[in-house]
Amino acid sequence: MNTDKKIPPEVKKLFIERLISQGITNKKLLNVISSIPRHLFVESALSRRAYDDDALPIGYGQTISSPYIVGKMTQLLIENDSMNNVLEIGTGCGYQTAILSLLFKKVTTIERIEKLQTKTKKLLSSFGLKNIKYIHADGHHGYKINQPYDAIIMTASPIEIPDDLIRQLGITGRMVLPLNDKGSQKLFRLKNTKNGILKKEVDDVKFVPMIKGIA
Repeated sequence: MNTDKKIPPEVKKLFIERLISQGITNKKLLNVISSIPRHLFVESALSRRAYDDDALPIGYGQTISSPYIVGKMTQLLIENDSMNNVLEIGTGCGYQTAILSLLFKKVTTIERIEKLQTKTKKLLSSFGLKNIKYIHADGHHGYKINQPYDAIIMTASPIEIPDDLIRQLGITGRMVLPLNDKGSQKLFRLKNTKNGILKKEVDDVKFVPMIKGIA
């Protein structure tokens, strides 16, 4: 993905070095992040801030997560060798989607806001990413047709983990999501095992709430 010629090399170098210092150490993931022009996923007025460690607005009441959170969630997701089939809940601006498309063979991404999805699909298609299936739907229900998933990632915070998503996890599948717990949010990693779902709390986070229905 060679579309970041306008970004000075020193900016990209510092960007990656900061991620490493924050604990993002998976080399394959770092190479993928380095190849993706993050500034193209935000409004031009915010492009100078794209490589700062901040979440930024993308319109429609949504945000692009900070580089660290994107890296953290993705690294938790790819700890397992099975990287064939992933489900993303909340396409947003498509930055996380682009990263997933370069790590997994097959990406299914669900977005509830149709206008945002249309804009994002156009951008990602311009990058030549062809392994992504776009679904306009309520993410609470997942997408049964492409199940089981090796991994599921959620970029909005539900009050409780949707049962439909747990049922769509494959054997040894894992899920990474922010969960709203009594007004605060925690990042969790779930792992499907023969003895049931293992749930591990990872960090404090702040995401937009997960809303039912479509727009």
